[in-house]
Amino acid sequence: MGKNNKKFSGLKNWVSISTFLISLIFFLVLISPGFAQPASNSEKLVLMPYPEKLQLKEGQFRLDEKFYAGGKAEYQSRTFKAIARFMFRLSGRTGLFFEQDFLTDQQINNQTKFLYQFNRPGLLVPNEDESYFLEITPEKISLRAETDLGILRGLETLLQLLSADSQGYYFPCVRIEDRPRFTWRGLLIDSCRHFMPLEVIKRNLLAMATVKMNVLHWHLSEDQGFRVESKVFPKLQQLGSDGLYYTQEQIKEIIQLASDLGIRVVPEFDIPGHSTSWFVAYPEYASGPGPYRIERKFGVSSPVFDPTEEKTYKFFDQFIKEMANLFPDPYFHIGGDEVDPRQWKENPKIQNFMKKHRLNNEAALQAYFNLKILKILTKYHKKMIGWDEIYQPGLPQDIVIQSWRGTQALIDGAQKGYQGILSNGYYIDLYQSAEKHYLNDPIPVNSPLTAEQKKLILGGEATMWAELVSPENIDSRIWPRTAAIAERLWSPQEIRDVDDLYRRLRLISIQLEEAGATHLKNQPMMLRRLARSYRVKSLEILARISEPIKGYARHSQGKVYTSLTPLTRFVDACYPESLEARDFKKLVEKFIQSRDLRQAEEIKDQLRLWINNHEEICQLAEKSPIVKEIVSLSEKLVNLSRMASEAVDLILENKKADSAWLQNKFKELEEAKKPQAECQIGIIPAVELMLNTLK
Repeated sequence: MGKNNKKFSGLKNWVSISTFLISLIFFLVLISPGFAQPASNSEKLVLMPYPEKLQLKEGQFRLDEKFYAGGKAEYQSRTFKAIARFMFRLSGRTGLFFEQDFLTDQQINNQTKFLYQFNRPGLLVPNEDESYFLEITPEKISLRAETDLGILRGLETLLQLLSADSQGYYFPCVRIEDRPRFTWRGLLIDSCRHFMPLEVIKRNLLAMATVKMNVLHWHLSEDQGFRVESKVFPKLQQLGSDGLYYTQEQIKEIIQLASDLGIRVVPEFDIPGHSTSWFVAYPEYASGPGPYRIERKFGVSSPVFDPTEEKTYKFFDQFIKEMANLFPDPYFHIGGDEVDPRQWKENPKIQNFMKKHRLNNEAALQAYFNLKILKILTKYHKKMIGWDEIYQPGLPQDIVIQSWRGTQALIDGAQKGYQGILSNGYYIDLYQSAEKHYLNDPIPVNSPLTAEQKKLILGGEATMWAELVSPENIDSRIWPRTAAIAERLWSPQEIRDVDDLYRRLRLISIQLEEAGATHLKNQPMMLRRLARSYRVKSLEILARISEPIKGYARHSQGKVYTSLTPLTRFVDACYPESLEARDFKKLVEKFIQSRDLRQAEEIKDQLRLWINNHEEICQLAEKSPIVKEIVSLSEKLVNLSRMASEAVDLILENKKADSAWLQNKFKELEEAKKPQAECQIGIIPAVELMLNTLK
């Protein structure tokens, strides 16, 4: 539902004994048991999510080709596969030819240097134990957990601990006790508005496991397409999918991979609204006469199921029975959001039904529908989950309310005894910063909830709505920002150092790519297509300092987006957040504080690069018409860079700017803020900061 309105070096260079003592005390606190503040030790650990308790110790475990892993796990069990996958990834990162035949032999023997132990297989259900204990000494590595899920989570931490120096690869000696803060750490992928082939789902499952996420929320029906094979109602996919759907065997393949990774798969079939594609095949269940065709535009459409007909519920009984057998997760998502009531209001039969059953408004009618669907779900041993709109008095308290409206909605539900998960603030299709998502908490520090009520907040989900994504750029919209959300949902609440988040995020991003995510490598590919050339350095320079305009503003820039329009333009290749722009602003902040000439020169070198880049952009535009729309964007960057260069000189002179000059520059800045080619230049906040310094 692409909601229109929702979405840390060691002790060195000390200049005095007092400074040394203070620093030593601080370091000892950092390595004390239970202290879990990232990026404050000499190792500069890159862990994400950061563990609950971490104690860094002296020494290193040196890695060589005689590294043997062993433990008790049945052949081809989840743990067996995970250890084999771990060893394969470790070999790939290090280039070491491990002697162990790790794909078949994991028996404990006198060569075992990595010992894993767990008590039982974990269940793929909420509140299952995912904790683990990891200890690394110079002689051995020990990973213990209550369930195999804990082993999976610990393996990811161990891989993130892999370090290197001139002598080779090693693991730092540590003692980690870790468990998630929230039990529901999800990613929604919308396969409806734009269909996402199987490989997209697979690689994102592998990336999710890298950062310990455990729920794939799969949005499978929408106005723009019905995406699952139904053998009971085959016309659903035959007529409502444009031939783009998942077979039941493919669904099972995804569920098995997810299970191997310790990830649940929660299907969503959105009802009673967002349902046009259902009615292409079965118009008799709609509230209006039709005819119906697959919706190509985005937004809230009027077709809606008829809640007054008993045949509607007979249809859902058969459909839910089939899907309940296909999807093993205990939860079944019914959507329930953004129901346009027009068809209900315009249908005399429905209005008479409402009067007869004393349903005072359309919300009450939807509640009636939900209760009927709930009975069917209960019959097939499923629990209901839906968006905010499903909440109505009378629903049992074992349902889960997914909130796009915000934390207050979660608070209201929890105070009434209802479980909830947060998505508001995690709408990654809005192109917001990793910082904004990271500081958004399902249970804020000032939450009014009691300790018992807080237990009802299960966690949260990042939502990847697919109006403006394609299989080739969806990963860049999900990663690496979703790793920040993953940490918020796993790590202790007090871990919230934004600068350290970004330090770690850059390196975790590479590990996500190792898992198969295409967020880094697909941008140059898309730019080569635009340029019709291998020479795309100028486009890369501009793209890395540009961002798509935020929110849903792209829909109001003059172009009408549909499920059939191309997502191959410059804006589609730009990352949602420019890390280069953030780095530039940090440099500007330091310069303003220090007035350091070296920092000034560093800033001006960067500005000259952006200014000189423009000529090549213009040359590319002459050869490739699709590049022409970003010439003006490049001009904006040139103007901003020249403005910033003048400001740097004035700041170095410690002078206040001439008021007329300053007023004119602020006008130019406001003009530069206007979108161009549906993009915005990422250095605008830094330039504005410099101008404000000159007031």
